[in-house]
Amino acid sequence: MSLESFIAALDAFSREAAAAFASAENEESLEAARVKYLGARSGQLKDLQKGLGQIAPADRPAAGKRFNELKVGIEEALRQATARLKQGSAAGPRAQHFDPTIPGTRRRIGCLHPLTQTIAELKDIMGRLGFTAADGPEVEDERHNFEALNIPPEHPARDALDNFYLAAAETTAGAASPGAKARLLRSQTSTVQIRVMEQTTPPIRIISCGRVYRPDTADATHYPMFHQIEGLLIDRHVTMADLKSVLRLFARSFFADDVHIRFRPSFFPFTEPSVEVDMSWRDGWIEMGGAGMVDPNVLQAVGYDPEEYSGFAFGLGIERVCARRHGVTDIREFFKNDVRFLRQFG
Repeated sequence: MSLESFIAALDAFSREAAAAFASAENEESLEAARVKYLGARSGQLKDLQKGLGQIAPADRPAAGKRFNELKVGIEEALRQATARLKQGSAAGPRAQHFDPTIPGTRRRIGCLHPLTQTIAELKDIMGRLGFTAADGPEVEDERHNFEALNIPPEHPARDALDNFYLAAAETTAGAASPGAKARLLRSQTSTVQIRVMEQTTPPIRIISCGRVYRPDTADATHYPMFHQIEGLLIDRHVTMADLKSVLRLFARSFFADDVHIRFRPSFFPFTEPSVEVDMSWRDGWIEMGGAGMVDPNVLQAVGYDPEEYSGFAFGLGIERVCARRHGVTDIREFFKNDVRFLRQFG
């Protein structure tokens, strides 16, 4: 078979098949036309494809190209015919009985994550108390995460098993650079306080909200990554009474007027004296975080005179605050991405 006759047969087939698809009045007639022209076993296109073997080898590339173009065109004609029939079917009886007074289907929209909502509300509450939000990096050096916070090298809090240390800076050869400083994912948002104090003169009144990382085993009240709100106030004549007053105002603004605050003696390297902060609301006491007066060593580390300035700091777990307010008994629910759970907070 010559190339010219093969192309002529293809053109005739294309016109006939396209006309049959375009004239189909229902799905049954369209399906019959599809089987006739494009059927896998007995379709006419299958027979035309067999004719490629009868073309001279030198002309086969041109014949094959023309055959593929025809196949794509016919399949597109079938697709258009199918869409035409479906559109006509959908616009038929239903269009005649459409009632515009019936309410439409309500679209389901997303909402902010409950932790994001909580962070925004905490910033708003503390903003009304005069605190400004500050941010800092999540990858920190040992000075900001430990040394400036009065945590000595031998302190257990610096143990490699209690922190997410990152690999030291490497050269192109893969060896550790001489003098490379260890870096880690911050274990507390107190690092932001150090950075702010290094660049600001008192008085200071800030909060920082963000992610912190500790290799804790995940359970109902712990998670390897969680969020903290950290508060810092530095000025003259600041006392523990100021600390408790701020925390009481914060708790009553976020929870209710019947919430109670209590302090239990504790120890943190960066505060002296140090306390654990408990809150009681509805059904008993729960530990919310730590607080205390900023240790004089921390003030000296950032260039403040502890004889002139004093201050307090507190850190609360945002997951615990959020869970307490909404009655969630397991903070792991906040990280499962279960839409059924998250939808409650929309």
